[in-house]
Amino acid sequence: MDRRVLLLATGDTIAYSTGAGREGVASGARLLADVPETRRAARVVVEDVPAEPSWDMSTATMLALARRARSALVDDGFDGVVVSHGTDTLEETAYLTDLVAGAAVSRGAIVFTGAVRQRDALSADGPRNLASSTAAAADPALRGAGVLACLDDELHAARWVGAVDASTVRAFSSAPYPPLGRVVDAPGERAGFRVELVGSPPPRPPEAYGEPETGVALIKTYPGMEAEVLTAVVDAGARGVVLEGTGSGNIPVSLFAAIGDLLEWDIPVVVASRCRTREVDLTELPPPAGLAGRLGAIGARGLPAGKARYALMVALGGATRFGGGVAAARDWFHRFGSATDERPA
Repeated sequence: MDRRVLLLATGDTIAYSTGAGREGVASGARLLADVPETRRAARVVVEDVPAEPSWDMSTATMLALARRARSALVDDGFDGVVVSHGTDTLEETAYLTDLVAGAAVSRGAIVFTGAVRQRDALSADGPRNLASSTAAAADPALRGAGVLACLDDELHAARWVGAVDASTVRAFSSAPYPPLGRVVDAPGERAGFRVELVGSPPPRPPEAYGEPETGVALIKTYPGMEAEVLTAVVDAGARGVVLEGTGSGNIPVSLFAAIGDLLEWDIPVVVASRCRTREVDLTELPPPAGLAGRLGAIGARGLPAGKARYALMVALGGATRFGGGVAAARDWFHRFGSATDERPA
């Protein structure tokens, strides 16, 4: 096996055992041992990464994973990287990694995987997911595709993937977009796996300038919401705010004055939606939709609120370069939209 893949193991469900006498969290090396050598598509080097459970993973840990994955490709010459991660926030860490990876993805694939069933469960899904992810990370066909998630043999773009079911192994989907590909059994091929591409990856995100700003709050809006909920997070130190609205990006009128205040204080406000929306800015929507855009709020351009939060973190890394937080955020999301292909609405 001439290809080298780095496995960054963070523990979580794929590594958990809770049966009598078997309690514990398996190391990355033990997870790899669950995959027969004949089913490994590359020479795998393991690094265990101390991490919180994914449902409580800090932004610092997410960024550390992203930076290590990038450096493994750029500085250490690995052909690909696999990150074993809890499924609760796998899509968020994968997307943040995609935002900061930059040109590193042209050198090799970065693939996130995990498991819904624990390691000692009947028909545990972890070993197969790890084997498939290693095959994907080692495959040159995925260079330049961006960060991926590989679960249940499906390959999903980090930008589109989302957890849709916490109770089955078919936990993730890119709908309405197709998976980028699948890992299929192929006797006679390397480790008996082959990657089949079935879709095109999304455009690459804009270049990240500077260090991401971690002080970004995410607030779910609701009818009759009081403006004090919004200003409280700023009083607590938030440097940017993402609002999850409804419909095409509608938020309560009761927040309009507070949004104006935040913009005057150079604190950008990005409006996403709990619904799937078009990948356009709020100001491009016909009235009365997108009224917050007339105030100066920035549209998330189709990103769900959780991913819009990480996008705003990265955007605010350019605050010094662009002369302020609002200017940096507006520039980043404009460039994000300019690189957007026409996709299902």
